[in-house]
Amino acid sequence: MSNQTNIIEFLLLGFSDVRELQILHFLVFLVLYLAALTGNLLIVTCIALDHHLHSPMFFFLINLSILDLGTISVTIPKSMASSLMNTRSISYSGCVTQVFFLLFFAVSDFALLTVMAYDRYVAICKPLHYETIMNRRACVQMAASAWISGIVYSSLHTRNTFAISFCGGNKVDQFFCEIPQLLKLACSDMYFGEVEVIILSACLFLSCFVLIILSYTQIFQTVLRIPTEQGRHKALSTCLPHLIVVSLFVSTGIFAYLKPTSSSPSGLDLMVAVLYSVLPPVMNPIIYSMRTKEIKASLRKLTGWRLFSKNKMSIFLL
Repeated sequence: MSNQTNIIEFLLLGFSDVRELQILHFLVFLVLYLAALTGNLLIVTCIALDHHLHSPMFFFLINLSILDLGTISVTIPKSMASSLMNTRSISYSGCVTQVFFLLFFAVSDFALLTVMAYDRYVAICKPLHYETIMNRRACVQMAASAWISGIVYSSLHTRNTFAISFCGGNKVDQFFCEIPQLLKLACSDMYFGEVEVIILSACLFLSCFVLIILSYTQIFQTVLRIPTEQGRHKALSTCLPHLIVVSLFVSTGIFAYLKPTSSSPSGLDLMVAVLYSVLPPVMNPIIYSMRTKEIKASLRKLTGWRLFSKNKMSIFLL
């Protein structure tokens, strides 16, 4: 029986070893990664440069974009490099690092989405007290709490995951070090060491989910009491992007971790991993830029300013 001290690397077997398919995988992931980078960096740039967007909602959105950039950067670059160089290996320390940061960004992301739900609750249900409640100090503390919760949770979960003995070899049926796939390699008598972490995970995610549900229950009750249709539409329009992002995050996460784990490699496992680790960071900036009029206006202003500068330079040169 071999344990974790005998393993110096893992083999990631998520994608095909056919060279043409590896190149296709590289190109698809490259497009997705560039889309996520471009979208999230544009949102950060727009909010940072436009003083009209210096409000709590957009402060949290900057944090969300940074977390999305971190999430997709943990797995995609390594997977693209492996496909390009036709290698499957990842070092033991590299696998530990990947698990830690993926958990850190995912938990911080969900905690921040909970904070953003509270921000929308205060904005719609207590508009007269919004500036007092959501002051700069409170916003920084809430954002810091989201990041710190991610660090604490990922440290605990990563430590427990790699404290187990790996008796099933070092072949991981995924394109990154995913905990459910790593646990398939664990000794059966050590598997129950994860029970306390599973309970902690359930409590953490359930509490965040309940807070989000309670916030939106209060929001919808308040919106229904608004006398004018225009007022109701305006209130709901500020919540819709966040609600879509939460739904995307929760649905992909639940589908990934609550579906039955198969003992043999499955194309569904691979597809689900792509959905929850790649799709949200790519889609979130698109959702916010399409559904938030302030972001759309800022993007038009930023693009228009650049075009104007180019036209002005062309006229000068002529």
